[in-house]
Amino acid sequence: MADTLTRLEATIASRKGADPASSYVASLFAKGRPKIARKFGEEAVEAIVAALAEDKAALTGEAADTIFHLLVLLADAGIPLADVLAELERREGTSGHDEKAARSV
Repeated sequence: MADTLTRLEATIASRKGADPASSYVASLFAKGRPKIARKFGEEAVEAIVAALAEDKAALTGEAADTIFHLLVLLADAGIPLADVLAELERREGTSGHDEKAARSV
């Protein structure tokens, strides 16, 4: 699974300089971070709607869209997926309550 995300991250990075008319990802990059962030948010809301409707197929598709658009947002911000995975590893084994409280300080 991590290999799929790594390949997708590389594909997204390769589209940064592509023609926006021929690449959806390039068109997002051309529109800028606010558009990318809004698109990520739209997909997250659609995933929430699918979850609340208890529609597993729709939730699966919307989750994929959400992850994809998150990767685009991370690429635009210059944050490698490896950094996000390292942060998840750092948090592993820590209570979510404790981890959140530590960030609030």
